[in-house]
Amino acid sequence: MPELTAPEGVVPPVVAADPQANITDLLEDTVRQYPDAPLFAVPDGEGWRDISSTEFRRQVVALAKGFVAAGVQPGDFVGFMCKVRYEFSLVDFALFYAGARMVPVYETSAPSQIQWILSDSGATRVILEDAELVSRFDEAHGDLPAVTDVWRIDRGDLDRLVEQGKDVADDEIERRRALADGADLATLIYTSGSTGRPKGTMLTHANFVELCRNAKTALAEVVGPGSSTLLFVTQAHVFARFISVLGVAAAVRVGHQSDTKKLLPSMGSFKPTFFLAVPRVFEKVYNASEQKAEAGGKGKIFRAAAHAAVAHSKALDAGHVPLGLKLRFAVLDALVLKKLRTALGGNVKYAVSGSAPLGTFLAHFYRSLGIRILEGYGLTETTAPVTVNLPDKFKIGTVGPALPGNGVRIAEDGEVLAKGVCVFDGYWKNEQATAEAFTEDGWFRTGDIGALDADGYLTITGRKKELIVTAGGKNVAPNTLEDPIRANTIVGQPVVVGDQRKFVAALITLDSEMLATWLANNGHDGSMSLEEAAAHPAVIEEVRSAIQRANKQVSRAESVRKFAILPIEFIEANGHLTPKMSIKRHNILQDFAAQIDDIYASNSTAHDVD
Repeated sequence: MPELTAPEGVVPPVVAADPQANITDLLEDTVRQYPDAPLFAVPDGEGWRDISSTEFRRQVVALAKGFVAAGVQPGDFVGFMCKVRYEFSLVDFALFYAGARMVPVYETSAPSQIQWILSDSGATRVILEDAELVSRFDEAHGDLPAVTDVWRIDRGDLDRLVEQGKDVADDEIERRRALADGADLATLIYTSGSTGRPKGTMLTHANFVELCRNAKTALAEVVGPGSSTLLFVTQAHVFARFISVLGVAAAVRVGHQSDTKKLLPSMGSFKPTFFLAVPRVFEKVYNASEQKAEAGGKGKIFRAAAHAAVAHSKALDAGHVPLGLKLRFAVLDALVLKKLRTALGGNVKYAVSGSAPLGTFLAHFYRSLGIRILEGYGLTETTAPVTVNLPDKFKIGTVGPALPGNGVRIAEDGEVLAKGVCVFDGYWKNEQATAEAFTEDGWFRTGDIGALDADGYLTITGRKKELIVTAGGKNVAPNTLEDPIRANTIVGQPVVVGDQRKFVAALITLDSEMLATWLANNGHDGSMSLEEAAAHPAVIEEVRSAIQRANKQVSRAESVRKFAILPIEFIEANGHLTPKMSIKRHNILQDFAAQIDDIYASNSTAHDVD
């Protein structure tokens, strides 16, 4: 093996780079090494039917032939909109084998977003899941003259393509799949547009190949033959897209569940060994479990078990678990926590968390549950993970060290800079944005503020553009307060405000999914509307207590002094959330300017925190 070296500041890779390799080689390698390994599992009655690596490759080649027969040319862009499902990976790899490139579009995108992404990318064909997505696409289709074919999964168009491609020679597919090398463009993934119009991120074959090969080695205890995961995070997002490709590269058995209301039953039948989620999912699982226990008259024992679990995890970090705590935790684990472990399938040992910071309480809680949450950090521009906690390099409260082949450093102003195999090739047709995204010596400006500890573990403290500077000159990172407030059972989304104002305040939305249960458990009418709940004294007091707990983590000058509960929910359709459920801060500040002004008015109707 050639000597493994890396640029200054980058962790040396653990797998030598292969400049000629492309993403199809990941599947070819897996079929060669593990021909019978289950790569995917699809719903089959009450259970799951496995699809081996050999069978997956056969289906991929057959569909690739269909694309060739339909006129798809090497280098073509093909748009794809669907929910979380097996066909996403099937289409993704079939396009790679045909020499083409997918442009994923979030299934929640509005017609204007669909039009922009498909027109900007120059997509010539589109694959849609069902009639609902077709109706949204049709609203944008008139402005998409380059799109010549529209295929629908629910009408069997993929099967018809396979039939159409039967006469395409195997040699033609082999020729096409070998066309791309590592430096070639593999896909365009558009940013979420939280700070403006989405930009097409150019990710190369090498971004995926080298990152997958290094990650599967560094995470060998988590991913590999015999491991399994149930995907429910949209594959249009780089996080799940990377895991989908990594699963193929590492021979992981992957299932899919698009309906989060069916997530726990699916986890129970699929029995994954790891899963990936955003922090909000971990919060909801915990809150739902607590409220279920409350409804059954066991809320007190659940909370006792949770606090014992957190104390137990912290004691493990300290190097010694006192006998009394060990015994108390063992009893409460058997009485309470074992049931939650079973509900998650019983086999989960790891979870990968990204997109936003996870509170340390939940990290310790799940760790004592037997599930180590490996927090990581990355962006669309870094093909997902720049850093991640590893089984043998794990520190709660951080997003881990840089993965092999990647590097992180902190600029003088606190901005996190990234370099290595994960970093993208630039923004599509946007040289100015590309130039602005890199330092003179080639490091990518992430836009996030963070810090590295002495051991190389990264902590993210906020977004550079979102820092609030109060009238008194105090710098406040909103997410430092928002994350702990959001962990409350009835809070949907908190938005901290106060830029150039005399104190920090917050807009709060309620979580309608959890609100009814909480109200009923606390002796109130569970059917009340959001508007009624926003004005209810018990709800106001619960939100106040959540803010007070968050305030304990910051100085007085940074703490929230007033809050207003909005009688609505932030959703993607009204422009307040991105497809990955992050808030669009600029839009919210603009749309609720009157409510913010009221907070700071002399006759304010907002609620005091203290």
